Amino acid sequence: MAVKTFLKRNIRRMMNLFAPMTVANITELAPNELLRGRFALVTGGTSGIGFAIAEAFLKAGASVAITSRRAMSATEAVTKLRQVCGVDECRILGFEMDNSKVTQLHENLRRITQALGKIDILVNNAGVLGADSEEQCYDIVLDTNLKGVFYLSREVARYMKDNNIRGNILNIASSSSLRPATSAYALSKWGVRGLTLGLAKSLAPYGIVVNGIAPGPTAMPMLLGDDTDNIARSRIPSGRFAMPCEIANMAVVLVSDMGRTIVGDIVYMTGGAGVVTLDDVDYSF
Repeated sequence: MAVKTFLKRNIRRMMNLFAPMTVANITELAPNELLRGRFALVTGGTSGIGFAIAEAFLKAGASVAITSRRAMSATEAVTKLRQVCGVDECRILGFEMDNSKVTQLHENLRRITQALGKIDILVNNAGVLGADSEEQCYDIVLDTNLKGVFYLSREVARYMKDNNIRGNILNIASSSSLRPATSAYALSKWGVRGLTLGLAKSLAPYGIVVNGIAPGPTAMPMLLGDDTDNIARSRIPSGRFAMPCEIANMAVVLVSDMGRTIVGDIVYMTGGAGVVTLDDVDYSF
């Protein structure tokens, strides 16, 4: 798998040498108070979309806890977020947590709520890619991307119900949840899409709003490695990768009071990938 990933990444870089540079005019939310007094848990918040969501939440007034499978990564991301957002130590905290280890989720949630004070927003963002068909890879992808989301959502939903919290759960799905599924990753995101609908229906009576965002290919290290300068992507109808801050903008709106009547919806931020075309990926099986 490592050799295949290396080859794909270097072929893509060679192709980008001949592709025209694409510049996107991105509008970010200005610092605001849409989430003032809110307390958010963002899994996988050390890079990419998760980091951008944590940053946007902080700029919207929330207190945020981010998680990572590696304690060092969480610590480094917290330091960076404090510098970027200019917030004090109590507003942004980092925790080591592996979503796939479901027997530890209850205790991890207890630690986080004690330190943060409360949780009324959960963003299920942590996820891994996996194109290898080997059983071990399949299990890692499904355990992280779906099993962990299911059990953490259940823990947080019980916590919110027990404490009469009218909160939000936001699941990060994918444009892959619209495609014919021929990989563990696509299967996991189909599951997240279905789980979003089920959670929304069962938790709405308790004032817990559940929605999802399905990004298309996004300019972040998990997809591009260090080669994030050129965001051109000719096979996507929009002609480019999405930027993490664009996903984060929508996340703020969906978990704020502006989004209270958006229930059980998935916002597809795909640039048309999977929505108006299905021929921008390889369907080998």
